[in-house]
Amino acid sequence: MKAKQRFALSTLAAAMLIGLGACSGMSAQDKNTAVGAGVGAVGGAVLTGGSAVGTVGGAAVGGIIGHEVNKPQ
Repeated sequence: MKAKQRFALSTLAAAMLIGLGACSGMSAQDKNTAVGAGVGAVGGAVLTGGSAVGTVGGAAVGGIIGHEVNKPQ
């Protein structure tokens, strides 16, 4: 069982590093949108008990909020 957990953790860490590398060419507003969508998805999943609709809805709302934060004037 420990080998499966270690593999899952390593896979998650690799996916996160690859995902962060993809953000290097993004503008600040794009990064805020991505972070907002991620946080919103987690929040929606937690509040709805893992419902797919809640997760997607949270990601959409979080993405919109993240996009509007620090908007260029």
